[in-house]
Amino acid sequence: MTEIAAEDSPARLSPALARVVRCLELEPLDVDLLLGDPGPGKGRLFGGMVAAQSVMAAGHTVEPERGLHSLHAYFLRPGRHDRPIRFLVDRIRDGRSFTTRRVKAHQSGEAIFALEASFALPEGGIEHQDPMPAVPPAEDCVDRESARLHKLGEEWQNHPVNAVEVRVTDDCNIAGGERSEPRQRYWMRLRGTVAGAGERLLTALFVYASDRALLSTAALPHGVHWGKGMAASLDHALWLHRPADLHDWHLFDTESPAAHAGRGVVFGGIFRRDGVRVGSVAQEALIRPQR
Repeated sequence: MTEIAAEDSPARLSPALARVVRCLELEPLDVDLLLGDPGPGKGRLFGGMVAAQSVMAAGHTVEPERGLHSLHAYFLRPGRHDRPIRFLVDRIRDGRSFTTRRVKAHQSGEAIFALEASFALPEGGIEHQDPMPAVPPAEDCVDRESARLHKLGEEWQNHPVNAVEVRVTDDCNIAGGERSEPRQRYWMRLRGTVAGAGERLLTALFVYASDRALLSTAALPHGVHWGKGMAASLDHALWLHRPADLHDWHLFDTESPAAHAGRGVVFGGIFRRDGVRVGSVAQEALIRPQR
């Protein structure tokens, strides 16, 4: 079992992050069948949780030296907090360089999530990337999300979704319903340090965080108030160019170039503090403003 540090720098491990780490410790039931706890909460389960758990389930069947490099997933039904989740892994391919897995997550007898993931051995080769956008450092940005969660009470402050700290670099304010351009740049990091975390767990935590704040980017031009109307992730794709560790700040540069029929698409680049791009993300979101 992964050790969870009691303290870290710059902050003590948050209860929310401790809950997420516990939820990522799946219980093997049979060959390629694992059981997961969705964690406490109310309402719809955060999609990043079931995605991260599915990555952990796939990782149970893959050699440790093969790291996740891409995933493509669909959110089929809303997950719930009051039922365990069963993860069934299909071993699609075991090649010399690449390993492919398919995972289906079931809750109460219904499929709620489907994932295809590819793992690869490390190797040298071609390299290029766009430069990281020029933005203020994370230390100079406002943690507006904590202020919003604080108003919702202690229960939400300790909710697993609050395991990741988010600091927006610009003046957009989706919580207040202001309209602005469909682009958002924000810093993210874990709220604490998970001592002894291996690459598989760090990757799963990165997958968990990669589902944060994408919906809000697509909603910015429409002034959608959270809690009013309907918003949900429909699918999710992630490419990892390098190993990722969210114990330090990473910049998520997201934009939504198009929306139609209640669906908005979002693309993003993910950069380390030193400007190295570690990942790319894409998602389509369902957004229905309140009528």
